[in-house]
Formats: sequence, structure tokens, C-alpha cells
Amino acid sequence: MDYATHFADKCATLQRENRYRVFAEIERTADRFPEAVFHSGGATVPVTVWCTNDYLGMGRHPEVIKAMQKAAGEGGVGAGGTRNISGNSHAVVRLEAEIAALHGKEAALVFTSGWISNLAGISTIASLLPDCLILSDALNHNSMIEGVRRSGCERQIFRHNDAAHLETLLSAQPKGRAKLVVFESLYSMDGDIAPLRTLIEVCERHGAMTYVDEVHAVGLYGTTGAGISERDGVAGRIDVIEGTLAKGFGTMGGYITGGRAVIDAVRSYAPSFIFTTSLAPPVAAAACRAIEICRAQQGLRLTHQTQAGRTKAALRAAGLPIMENGSHIIPVHVGDAAACKAVCDMLLARHSIYIQPINYPTVPRGTERLRITPTPLHSDQHIDRLVEALIDVWRQVGLPFESAGARLLAAE
Repeated sequence: MDYATHFADKCATLQRENRYRVFAEIERTADRFPEAVFHSGGATVPVTVWCTNDYLGMGRHPEVIKAMQKAAGEGGVGAGGTRNISGNSHAVVRLEAEIAALHGKEAALVFTSGWISNLAGISTIASLLPDCLILSDALNHNSMIEGVRRSGCERQIFRHNDAAHLETLLSAQPKGRAKLVVFESLYSMDGDIAPLRTLIEVCERHGAMTYVDEVHAVGLYGTTGAGISERDGVAGRIDVIEGTLAKGFGTMGGYITGGRAVIDAVRSYAPSFIFTTSLAPPVAAAACRAIEICRAQQGLRLTHQTQAGRTKAALRAAGLPIMENGSHIIPVHVGDAAACKAVCDMLLARHSIYIQPINYPTVPRGTERLRITPTPLHSDQHIDRLVEALIDVWRQVGLPFESAGARLLAAE
């Protein structure tokens, strides 16, 4: 078999479908964020980044950088192996204590990514429960889906954010059966927020264990940045909260937090934890400092929400087809893979604005979009330039606006 040709054909198929992913070479500049440098063909071009998941800019915060530098200087840059072999780094132990305190839980366990923490957490918890039924939201992230599959347990899908459908499915099960309900607090592609209190009440009525992914909410919502569950006053009623260190906290890694017994069980049984090299101590030290800062600085979250609101309002006023939601994430509907890529290419080439296209399989075909994520460091001037650029590109690509006034503005 001609293996190389086979794999080349597979990639060619993605190119024909306008789904082939091209990674832009972006160099972040810590002192000028959200400004960055785009490397292309040996040349460098300054650009403004509008699609980062470093939602608060914590990845360039001077105190977070200092914490990482100090830990690396004192102990080196690597972990040296798995925690079982190389021992528990003090920085990692301290980080887990900080995470547990943030969420008001007994214990926490960190992983090298949020994807792995979901895979390990869901699959291990469910597989350890006898005859467990997993009920999963229809729009759960790939990492959660893989965790459900890896468990080997029976699974059912409930309609997105539909507590009534979840109630129907749970009602059909014996009260004494083990049940694990997994869902997100904030869905990253649509930006919509789950009705946490209602979903939790349904689970409680039917004796189901709750596992909530707060990846796109930690650091950003709640009095201390513990997420939507803190904002809505229900964190104490959730059995396991999963989060990331790579978005609101600006570093790298993922975690689960909950009761001591369940966290210890995952630590003891999950192969993807046991056989994986530990999070590097400098990363753990930086993440710990980022959490400390976020817990203490509510003003950072308020500024973030203010700039997200201003960006939404400006895009809406321009007639651009934003997908409405109650979060900081701003999806702008395009609806065609080729057009979505053309928009992003043109934004970069004409306006030095970097936004990646979101195409299938990340979102369903026909719902291709831009995903805009303002930070506290995006100024009003950044917002104005973004709107002007999008109006220009929307006109150039021939995409529809949502109002006659916007079409007139675009034609000027």
C-alpha cells in the first residue's frame, strides 16, 4: 500500500471541503497584548489578536511570568516524570490546594490539559460505579464525549440545556441505579450558559451525580472567579467541577475538584493520570499565582465584561450577524466554510486582525462562524478598528448584513 499517497489524499479531501486547517505563526508580545507578530514567508507583520482563549490576558501578567521564572530558576523547567515515580512537586500540591479552595471543595487533581482531565475524570468515575448510566448534553465538548465513550458505560443524550428532557430520561431509570450527568456551564462555540440550578435540581431529585465542565467560565465569573456555578450560588451542590488553567488563568493544564473520596479514586485508577508526566512545576507555580490574582481582583472581571459588552453592541449596531448569548464569547455567523476562511484571510491581509475560522467538525456544517473573544486589554480603539474591518470584509466577500442601515453603512 502507498501509505504516503493515502494520507495525502485524506488531507486533500479536507482542502476540497474548505476544512483544511492552516495554522498561522503568531508570536505573542507580553508587553503589548493583544498585539502580536505574524510570521509569514520570512516577513513579520504586527497584528491584533481577537480570538484568544487567554480571556483575561493572565498569560502575560507580570506577576504570573515572575512566578514561572522564579520556579524555573530554583527547580528547573521539567517535572522529571510521573507523580508516582518522581514525587509530588510542592508547586503542584500547592496548586491543587488553591484550586480546591477556589471552588470550595475538599480536594483537586491537576492534569496536563483540560482535554485529559475530562477524559480521565468522566471515564474513571463512571467506570468505577456499578451499572452506571451516563447522561450527556447534546453539545458537550469532544473531551467529554471521549470520556463518556472511554468509560464503556451505557449512555443517553439529552437535548441541549433541556432540563425537562433530562428529567424524562432520569425518570425512566430505577432510583437506585448509579447515574452520572455531565454538562458544561458555558458552551464555547455558541457562548450560551446552562441553566445550572434547574439541571442540578433535576439531578438531585433522581439521585444522579453531577459533573460540570467550567472550562470557559473559571476566572471570569463569580465573586472570586470560580465560574458560573459560583455566580449562580450552586457550586456546593455539584459533585465534580472540571476546569482549565489554560484559558481564564492563562497558563496550561486542566483539573477536577470535588469530594476527597472521588478525587482520590480518579488519582488511583485513571491510566491517563497515572502514566502521564506531571504538570511542570514552573507552570504550576504560574497557574497558582494567576488563580490568586483572579480571586482577589473582581475589577478584572468587570472590565472584561464591559469590553465584551461594548464589542457586542458595536458589532450589533453595524448589522453584523452576531449569535446572541449571555456570555463574553461573540460568535459571528457566516454559514459557509469557504466564505469563513475568506473573511479571516482578508482580515489578516487587509487589516492586520487575526481571527481563526470555525468550521466543521467544530461546529455543524452551515453554521461556520468567527469566534471573537474580547479581553480587558482590548481598548475602545481596538473595538472600533475591528468593526470597521469587519464591515469592509463583509462587503468584499458579499455576506449579508442584518439591517438596511448596516448595508448602507457598508456601502459607504
